Parts: sequence; structure tokens; C-alpha cells
Amino acid sequence: MDEQALLGLNPNADADFRQRALAYFEQLKVSQDAWQVCAEALAQSIYSDDHIKFFCFQVLEHQIKFKYSELTEVQQQLIRETLITWLQAQMLNPQPEKTFIRNKAAQVFALLFVTEYLTKWPKFFFDILSVVDLNPQGVDMYLRILMAVDAELVDRDVVHTSEEARRNTLLKDTMREQCIPSLVESWYQILQNYQYNNSELTCQCLEVVGAYVSWIDLSLIANERFINMLLGHMSVEVLREEACDCLFEIVNKGMDPIDKTKLVESLCQVLQSAGLFSIDQEDDVDFLARFSKLVNGMGQALIASWTKLVKNGDIKSAQDALQAIEAKVALMLQLLIHEDDDISSNIIGFCYDYLHILKQLSALSDQQKANVEAIMLAVMKKLTYDEEYNFENEGEDEAMFVEYRKQLKLLLDRLAQVSPELLLASVRRVFNTTLQNWQTTRFMEVEVAIRLLYMLAEALPVSHGAHFSGDVTKATALQDMMRTLVTSGVSAYQHTSVTLEFFETVVRYEKFFAVEPQHIPTVLMAFLDHRGLRHTSPKVRSRTAYLFSRFVKSLNKQMNPFIEDVLNRIQDLLELSPPENGYQALLSSDDQLFIYETAGVLIVNSEYSAERKQVLMRNLLTPLMEKFKVLLEKLMMAQDEDRQMALADCLNHAVGFASRTSKAFSNKQTVKQCGCSEVYLDCLQTFLPALSCPLQKEVLRSGVRTFLHRMIICLEEEVLPFIPSASEHMLKDCEAKDLQEFIPLINQITAKFKTQVSPFLQQMFMPLLHAIFEVLLLPAEENDQSAALEKQMLRRSYFAFLQTVTGSGMSEVIANQGAQNVERVLFTVIQGAVDYPDPIAQKTCFIILSKLVELWGGKDGPVGFADFVYKHIVPACFLAPLKQTFDLADAQTVLALSECAVTLKTIHLKRGPECIQYLQQEYLPSLQVAPEIIQEFCQALQQPDAKVFKNYLKVFFQRAKP
Repeated sequence: MDEQALLGLNPNADADFRQRALAYFEQLKVSQDAWQVCAEALAQSIYSDDHIKFFCFQVLEHQIKFKYSELTEVQQQLIRETLITWLQAQMLNPQPEKTFIRNKAAQVFALLFVTEYLTKWPKFFFDILSVVDLNPQGVDMYLRILMAVDAELVDRDVVHTSEEARRNTLLKDTMREQCIPSLVESWYQILQNYQYNNSELTCQCLEVVGAYVSWIDLSLIANERFINMLLGHMSVEVLREEACDCLFEIVNKGMDPIDKTKLVESLCQVLQSAGLFSIDQEDDVDFLARFSKLVNGMGQALIASWTKLVKNGDIKSAQDALQAIEAKVALMLQLLIHEDDDISSNIIGFCYDYLHILKQLSALSDQQKANVEAIMLAVMKKLTYDEEYNFENEGEDEAMFVEYRKQLKLLLDRLAQVSPELLLASVRRVFNTTLQNWQTTRFMEVEVAIRLLYMLAEALPVSHGAHFSGDVTKATALQDMMRTLVTSGVSAYQHTSVTLEFFETVVRYEKFFAVEPQHIPTVLMAFLDHRGLRHTSPKVRSRTAYLFSRFVKSLNKQMNPFIEDVLNRIQDLLELSPPENGYQALLSSDDQLFIYETAGVLIVNSEYSAERKQVLMRNLLTPLMEKFKVLLEKLMMAQDEDRQMALADCLNHAVGFASRTSKAFSNKQTVKQCGCSEVYLDCLQTFLPALSCPLQKEVLRSGVRTFLHRMIICLEEEVLPFIPSASEHMLKDCEAKDLQEFIPLINQITAKFKTQVSPFLQQMFMPLLHAIFEVLLLPAEENDQSAALEKQMLRRSYFAFLQTVTGSGMSEVIANQGAQNVERVLFTVIQGAVDYPDPIAQKTCFIILSKLVELWGGKDGPVGFADFVYKHIVPACFLAPLKQTFDLADAQTVLALSECAVTLKTIHLKRGPECIQYLQQEYLPSLQVAPEIIQEFCQALQQPDAKVFKNYLKVFFQRAKP
């Protein structure tokens, strides 16, 4: 071997050596006999360096995985012998190999097993067992190989082809017949031999049992000698976690419901008598987390049995199962309330399913009611943040608690389904007690009290948030709590979690303010002062900006008395942050978007006259326009690229803010009705010059384009005079991405204004197409995936544009481009339908073709079009689906085929018998289609029901493809 290259395998080697080692590995992989050198090195222990040994196994792995069938019988035998020789050497090694080498070796063994077990090496496991016997280093390798085999056969994370899945099933069936009983016996011997003197091997063996139990005969494991041994391990500290997991796998195995109930019950009795149910005496949280998972498994197994027995009508056995479930509830509650969240989280599944049973029972016993209440109290307690939670810098632990809270929320929702009255009463009690003394109560308790009120909104379902009408008891309780929330002064609590929960809850129950509008000013002030938008925490300010916009929108007309006051108070928050470094604005530009939207909503929804609305809107937007002009001048003169970027961003924000205010308008309140057209036209006039700025083109164009999209929606035809010059600027030296984003703008104008923009479209049609073709024809590097994707997306946009033009009844835009150009466009559509393996584009192309046939395909269509139909469109309908890349099993492709069928139907509709004659006598015979199939095809095409032909066409091409 190349000793120099091997030096690069060491992780500490320098980059050149490492590069050389990688190249050498690639060279060995393709070499015919390099694997033999590696096999010899392993069998004879030539190298002591761990990285080289690992490397040799990698080369062997590659050979077995990809090139095994190329080897002769003798060479395959050599690989088997190499591995067995290496395994024998392990027993004599004074020191075991490093773990990563043993794991890689086990993977290679497993690969060989998968390849050879059914044919050349049926004694695979027996050969290994005869080598390792009970030698600890040998047993370690044997167990690792078993785990690697299990991973190859049943690992759910590995995606297998249907061929591999079939092979794996056959391997498992053969193993069950030929060797599983012997393997199970070997596990028992290993456990018995090592349980007291080698905990590592014992745990490894328990892991193997747990893995295999899911697919072997359970009676081999779930029997007295095995279970007794496992239960013995439950009281040995170093073994019990693994024993717990192993028992969990046994309990999890699918089996008859009555047998499963008996198995779980017998396990529980033994565990209980061993004192394992006394949770409070146990302080090993890692073990308790595994034990909690086991109890969860047992509980869920019993519930699954109960469900099946009820379904089968076996009432007596179902009753027994229910009793067994009830007997575990006390233990479940102890684990649920445990201060360690992992332990609590592991039992939630059982708890959730138990509540689901109670929901199905016609009446609850006193004990069951007490259980529901106990679960409720546990959930309320566990929802509480602990002292360690870091609100300013949330890390992994915090993220895990947030996930855990989501699980608890599901429990709370389920509790509401079982007993909504009890939930409401419990929350009300906790809420009132806490808020009476909020000043002297710890933040986490105040937060959870408000949080519970918030959670009730989803737990107690109503339509459209109408919590304050209907059921009087519920409405009164919620109204009382909301009144307490907004009048108690708790919004001033000095902790971000309480502040945020306050605002979230106020917005969630916005309907409360329709019932008691007198509280609106109090809440508005909280939003606007140091508790909300001016809070010291950026996180609170940011969230409040969003919630404030939602609050104002939801109150609608009730905001009328406060509009001018609010607009004055948010004035400073609307200022465009200058692009100077180090300037710290209260709100980020994203947060300011919400404030601008809110300002727009306040003005538009007000009861002011159109004149007054116009004045207010002008006051809101004029500062943006003035700033924009100044900043654009600065950008034109800026030399430094960072400075240019900062200015362009700032300009973009200004456009974005103006855009966002327009979201306040609606069909009922249009820009025109509010008298604001002129203000937005001024904005357009101000922003459009940015399109001709040569610097930071991408950022500026993107912002102005978005503004144009909004104006096309809001301004009606007043926007049209601005479109030609804007388009001209946007088409100047543009790239694939620019075009791709520009085309939707043109599509929007075309679809909205139709014939009004026909002259403009006719004028810009070819310039736009030239720009598109120019970009599509640019040479790209062969492996440049992103360039290929950009071109594909641009091609789709181009066809979408043609579809919009033809679909908006403006085919004259194409027709008036001169015969040569029309022909060129038509050929691109044919090409799109046939040549590019992109079903989304193909579908669009067939839609365009059928539309053109519908418009031009009749007797009075353009000269030469009928010829084009027969020479190009008809063949396209056959050539596209016959391509190998046209995959009829793919949903998008089937949609493309469906449009292809519509195209053929449309041709038949417009050309009548002439079309059938052409297919029968000329085109289909030229494809060597049998006469009876031609007959069948033409009959299907003439069926009045289009669906019949669509279905036929799919079958036609399925038969035609090899």
C-alpha cells in the first residue's frame, strides 16, 4: 500500500496528506484487487495504526456493497476467511480494538450476512459462535454483529427499495426457521455467564434482546427463565436501565389482547413486589426516566388491549383490562408530577390515552373523577417554569421545556373533553388566587395562571372565538377572569414572561372588549408604554408590535375614539432608522412593518371623511417619500460597498413600509373611496427612479416590484401609466432570477386589466421574450445545479406568461408579432411540451396549445395554423408521453398527460372528421401502431365524455412503453 498516502488517514495530518489519503481511497475503491491487499493486512494484523485498520475495513465494505458479484467463488471465500481469521485474532489480543473499528467490522460482517446467508453461508451465526464461544472479546464482537444485522434488516430510519424489503423479509423468515432459537439460547448463556462480572457485555446483550424481540417469536423470550433473569437485573444498578428498555420492547410487541393483559399484569406484580413502584425512594433520575417509559409502555399496551376487547364485544375481559389500567393510575400520577421533566414527559402518552378511555365511558366513578382532578393539578404544576429557565438566551434546555409544555397542552385539551366544567373551575380557582396577590407572588406562578386562562381558549372550543356568548356559566367565568386580568394591574409585573402572556391573552380574547369596551383605553396604554412597545426587552417589543396590530384590527370600529391619540403616540416608532452603524432603534424594520400596517388600519377603518383620511395617510407616507429621495441621492454617490448595502436596505424598508400600509384597504374600503389614490401615486413616482439606479440593483428592484404588485391590486387603472417605464428598467441587463420575478408582475397586469393593456403587451412582448431567450441560451457549467434550476424556473415562468396571455383572451398579442416571431414562440411551446423533462412546464405547454387550437384551430384561423396543428401539435401529444423521462407513476406527469388529452380533444373538436382521418391514415400508422389499436384510439377520442379519453390515453401510453 502507499504508505505515504496512509499517513493522511490520521485526523491530525495536514490538509495535503489528508487530500492524498482521500484520493488513494477513491483509487483503491475502483481498483480490481486492492481489496485483497486490505484483506491480507487485516488477516495478518500487518498494521497497528487504528486509522489504517478502519480504512482497510472501508475498502472491504465498498467491495461487498458494490462489486461483490464481480468476484470469483474463490475470492468470495477469501473474504469470508479473512473476517473469521480477524475475529479469531480478537480473542488473543491483550487489548480489544477501538470501538469505532469493532463497529465498522460488525457492519462489514452484517453486509456479508445480507449478501450470503441465503445462498453461500447459511451457517453464518454458527461459524461465528463456534469461534467466539464465551470469550469476552469474542462475545462483544458477536453482539455488535447481531446489532448491525438488525440494523440492516429492520432499521426504520433506512429507506429500503421494494427489492431490499423483500430480501429482508426472506432473511428474517429463514433466520426464524434455522437459527433464532439457537441465538436466543446463546443470549441466555451470555446473560447468565456475565451478569455479575461484566456489566458492559450484559447491557449489550440486553440491547440485542430488546432489538430482536420485535420480530422473533415472543415465547422464546417472554418465558419464566428469561423474565426472571431480566427482573433480577432490575435490581442491579448497572444493569437496570438496559433491563428496563428490554422489558419495554417485550411489552410493546403486538400480541393477543388477553395474553398481553396477563403478561403486563404478571410483570407488574413482580416489579411491585421488588419495591420498584415506590418512586419517592428512588433518586436515580436516569433510571426513573427509563422506568417511566416502561410504565408508559405497559399502560398503553393495556389500553390497546381494552380497545380491542371492547371492539370484539368481550365485556368481561375488557373489564379486567380496565381494572388493570386503573390500578396503574396512582403510579402514573407519581411519574407525571415528578420534578424531572424527562420522567414526566415519558408517561404523558399513557395519561393521554387513559383520558381518552374516560371520555368514552357513559359515567365516571368517584375514583375516576378524582383521577381527572389529580391529572389536572399535575398538569397545572408541571406547566410552571423553573428558576433556571433562561428567558434572555434560550438554549437547548429551554427548547426542550417548550416542547414539553406542548405535550402538556395536549393533555389539558383532552381534560377539557372529559370534563370541561371541572377544568374551568380549577383554572378559575388558580387564576383568582394568584392574581389577588400578584405583587407578592413569584413570576412563574403568575405566568402560569395567565397561561392557563390563555389555554382555555383552545381547550374549550367555540366558533370564531365567541367565548362570551352562549353557555352562561362559561361566558361569565371567562368574562370575570378577563376583567380581573385587565384591571388587576398585572401588566406591570416586572418579568418578560408575565408581560408577554398578558398581551397574548388580551389578543386571544379580543371579543371580551366588545362586551366590556370600557377597558380598551387601559389595554391600549399597556401596549403603547414601557410595558409593551417601549419595554426594555427587544423580545417583548418585537412580539408586542405584532400583537398590537392584531389587537387594533380585531377592535375595528371600537378604535374610533382613540385613532388620533394612538397615531400621535406611535409617531416616533414610525421613523425610518438611518443607515448609520450603531444607531439603536426601539423596533427592528420587521417590527415596524406591523406598526405601519396598524397605522394604515386605523386610518382606513376610521369613520373620518375621505378628505381627512387622505390628510392622515399623507402625513404617514410623506416622511417616507422625503427620506427616500435623500437616501437615493446618497446611494448614487456612495463609494464603499458596505455603505451602499446599508443605504439600499434602508430604501427597501421605506418602500416596504409604504407597501404594508396598503394592506389596510379592502373591497369595502378601496383606496379610491378613502381618497388616497393620489398619495400612493406620489409614492410610485418617488420610488420608480430607484429602478434606474445601477447600484444594489437586486435589492432595490425587489422592493419596488413588490410595491408595484400591491399597487396593481389597490390602484386600478391609475397604475397603468407607470408600467411601461418600470418594465423597461426592469428588463435592462437582468438575470434569470430578475426575469423570473418580473414575469408574475406582467401576468398580474395581464390577468387584471386584460384588453386595456393589450397595446403595452404587444409592444413589450418581443423585448421580454428576447431577454428570456438570451438568459436561457447562456452557457452554463455542466455541474452547476443552481444555474440549471434557475433556468428551469425561468422556463416555467415564460410558459406561465404565455398561458396568461392566451388565457386572458389576448391571443392577438402573439398574433400581431409577425409570422416569423409567432412561429418561433409556437416552436418554444412545442419544445417545452416534448423536450424538457419537467412535467409542470409540460402541463402549462399543453394548456397553451389547447387554448391556441381553440382560438385559431377553426376554419377561419390564421393561415398555416392548421398545418402547424398536424405537423407539430399532434406529434407533440404522442412524442412527449412516449419519452422515457415521462413517468406515468408521477402525479405531476399524470396532470401533464391530462392536459395533453385535452389538447387532442380540442383538435378533434375544431377539425372534426379530418383529424380522425389524419390519425387513422397518416400519423398513427407512421408510429407503427397496430390497425386495431388505431381504431380503438380514434373511437376513444370521439367519445363525448372527456374523462373516458383521459383514462384511455394513460392506458394507451402504459401499453406503448417498453
